[in-house]
Amino acid sequence: MKSRLLTTIAALCLCFSAVSVTGSANMGPSTSDWPQWRGPERSGISQERGLLKQWPAEGPKLLWQVNDIGDGYSTPSVVGTRIYLMSNRGFENEFVQALSTQDGTPIWTTRVGNVGNPQDFLYAKARSTPTVDGDFIYALSSDGDLACLETSSGKVRWQKSIKKEFDGKPGFWAYAESPLVDGDVVVVTPGGTEATLVALNKKTGAVIWKSAVPGGDPAGYASAIVVQAGGRKQYVQFLSKGIVGVDAKTGQFLWRYAEVAKGMAQMVTPVARDGYVYGGAQGIGGGAVRLKSDRGGIAAEQVYFARGLPNNIGGSVLVGDYLYGTSGRGLVAVEFTTGKLKWQAESIGGGSVAYADGLLYLHGENGEIALVEATPEAYREKGRFTPPVQPQRKKLGPYPEKAWTYPAISNGRLYIRDIGTLWAYDIKASR
Repeated sequence: MKSRLLTTIAALCLCFSAVSVTGSANMGPSTSDWPQWRGPERSGISQERGLLKQWPAEGPKLLWQVNDIGDGYSTPSVVGTRIYLMSNRGFENEFVQALSTQDGTPIWTTRVGNVGNPQDFLYAKARSTPTVDGDFIYALSSDGDLACLETSSGKVRWQKSIKKEFDGKPGFWAYAESPLVDGDVVVVTPGGTEATLVALNKKTGAVIWKSAVPGGDPAGYASAIVVQAGGRKQYVQFLSKGIVGVDAKTGQFLWRYAEVAKGMAQMVTPVARDGYVYGGAQGIGGGAVRLKSDRGGIAAEQVYFARGLPNNIGGSVLVGDYLYGTSGRGLVAVEFTTGKLKWQAESIGGGSVAYADGLLYLHGENGEIALVEATPEAYREKGRFTPPVQPQRKKLGPYPEKAWTYPAISNGRLYIRDIGTLWAYDIKASR
C-alpha cells in the first residue's frame, strides 16, 4: 500500500523549462509569453497587468476547450499565437504538439520517443513542458529522449537519449524534467555517476561538460534553475539525494542540501533569491539554505527547516518577501528568509500555483481553480470554479489520478491542462 501511495505522490513531477526566451518571428513575438516551465524566468510569475481582480461565481469567460490533446501532465508553453505541449497516446508515442491559441486546433505533431516505465500504467505519461527558445523547442520525453525541434514545423534538428548516451539513471517514475536553456547551452539531468547533469550546445547537441555529482544521484523529478550566489553562476537542481549546485561554466560540483530529500519524492523546482535557495520535502515541510563564498568554493548553510511549509508537487512562488505554496494543510504563506508562517488556509487543498498582477492562480489536485490575493496579511479568496467536462480519471485501488498540471498565464489568458483536456480562459479585466 505504501508503494501505491508513493506512486500517487510522485508520479507527476511534471513539467519544466528554461531562461531568456524570445518570441519567434514566424509566430509573432509577444510581450507576455509563457515560453517555458513556470513562465519567463521559471519562477511561476507573470509580469502581466490589468487582469481580473475578482471572478464571477462561474469563473472567468471560457474561450475554448479541447478534449483530445492526448494523455499527460505537461504544462503548456505559449509563445505568440501558438501553444506547445507534450502528450502521449499509448506507451510508444510521446510527442510534442503545436496548437493555435485561437481555438486549440492542431498545427503540427512530432513524436520524440516512448513513455518511460510503462509498467507504472496508471501514471506513466508525458510530463515535461517544452522550452521555447526563439525558432527552436527543446523537449525531453519521460524515457529520456531529448529533442531540438523547429517551432515553425516541428522538424527535428537533433536528438539524443540522455539515458543511453550518458548511462542515465532516472528515478522510479522515469524522467519528468523540462530542459533549461541558458544562452547557448541546454542543461538536462541524466542522473547517475557518469553525467548527473550535462550541458549541451543548444544548436548541435554537442557535449560542453558532464558533471559527475558525488553520490551519483539518480535524477529527481524537478528542473534546474540559474542561480547567481557566492560569486558564482550556478545551475541548481533537485536530485534524489538533495538539492545541488554546480558551476555553470564547468559543471564543477559546488554544494548539496540534503535535508529536503527526506520527502517521498524530489520533484519541487527550487526557488532562489539573493543567495537563498528554498526546497520542499514532499509530505514533510520545507527548508532554505544561504549560499556563501567559502575558500574558493560555495558553502550552503541551512537557515531553517520546518514542517508544514510549502512542499507540494505544485511548487511555490516568491512574491515580495513571501513564499506561497501548498502543503498537506492547504495554501500557506511564509516569510522567505526566516520560514515564519504568516497564515495557512485549507483553500482547495494541494495544488499548483502561479502568480500575476497581485494574485495567485491555483489549480487544485481536485480539479478546482481558485484565485487568491497574494498578501501575507490573510487568506483572501477572489473566486473559485471547476472547469466543465472534467476528464475521467483512472483509479488503482484507492489511488486515482489527480490534476497535477501547473497553470500557465499568457496574453490575458489562463491555460489549464488536465490529463487529455486543455481549457483557455479570458482573465483580462477589459478588452
